[in-house]
Amino acid sequence: MSDFKTLDQLSSDTPRGGVVLIRADLNVPLDEHGAVRDATRLERLSPSLNKLSNDGFRIGVLSHFGRPKGQRVVEMSLAPVADALAALLGQPVAFADDCIGEAAADALSALAEGGICVLENTRFHAGEEADATDFAEALAAPAAAYVNDAFSAAHRAHASTHGITKYLPTYCGLAMQAELDALNAALGAPKRPVVAVVGGAKISTKLDLLGNLSARVDTLVIGGGMANTFLAAQGHSVGKSLCEDAMLDTARAIMAEAEKQGCAILLPRDAAIASEFAAGQIAEIVSCDAVPDDKMILDAGPDGVADICAAFDQAATLIWNGPLGTFEIEPFDAATNQAAQHAAALTQKGQLTSVAGGGDTVAALNHAGAGENFSYVSTAGGAFLEWLEGKTLPGVAALSA
Repeated sequence: MSDFKTLDQLSSDTPRGGVVLIRADLNVPLDEHGAVRDATRLERLSPSLNKLSNDGFRIGVLSHFGRPKGQRVVEMSLAPVADALAALLGQPVAFADDCIGEAAADALSALAEGGICVLENTRFHAGEEADATDFAEALAAPAAAYVNDAFSAAHRAHASTHGITKYLPTYCGLAMQAELDALNAALGAPKRPVVAVVGGAKISTKLDLLGNLSARVDTLVIGGGMANTFLAAQGHSVGKSLCEDAMLDTARAIMAEAEKQGCAILLPRDAAIASEFAAGQIAEIVSCDAVPDDKMILDAGPDGVADICAAFDQAATLIWNGPLGTFEIEPFDAATNQAAQHAAALTQKGQLTSVAGGGDTVAALNHAGAGENFSYVSTAGGAFLEWLEGKTLPGVAALSA
């Protein structure tokens, strides 16, 4: 974190009453009435907003929402999110119907010290996703400083995450700082041994992730549908389970490279199987050597879960991405639930640093009732995955440019 300027430094550098733009991720789910269904991202933004407000700055909040493709789409306005943010913060939040030009400048100048204004969806302008110089300059025009508090958008080189930093002093928000600290603890300079759980349906979507982790962790637990492909690559019959036949050689290559790197790959020894992926199915537990041709693997079995929990017991750090089975339907949520609850218990005892995120991971851990007891759960999705893959994130790189 020493490469990045903090909000404390911003308060020292910037006169009270100055306009500060903060890039947030307000791309939150709304219900049919326009109410926010999940306020997690707003809650994580609130510490930065509260600090900037208490320090007397005029605050403009930048964000995208949906994919309007450079057009003004009424259903993708940030106005309802501004109302939700006001309710969460317990203070008025103004709204400007554009993020650049007179509308933005007038709304920001009208704020009292400590006031907050949400600016309209940056993606209503084609220049946002193009990282256009003129649009970035227009965004920056009314402000004295810029804060990025949207790790979940940091993998995109857009005008509001990247281009704008060329025109304003740039600082790291509190949520961004917490995310980067957690990821550094998990993968940058972790306490060892390190265990990574990678679940999900397909190897083909996680090749970079598997390759990077196998070179950096001590044990790699593979679950979900992709475990079927690894089992098939070892010569097991997986019945009519989801399996990428075209990826068998790739799976063998990943296992060989992991062995060369000293990384143990942990696959299920037994499985919960059924005739189809549907509600109301009864799970049958069989060895992975004995999956019938007319059945499909939908979850890891109890022996496999015991192996995973034993690996957690020996670990100091856990990275978790993806469920171990089809957790959306009972009883095929058992492996994910039991392993997640065990990891959470170890974390609460101070024996494990646990960091999770990406894709269905947050939903799976919350379904297990374990997410709140992990060290850190990222809501970032794609940015979290790209970080785990070892890629440079433009929004993060711009903080230290």
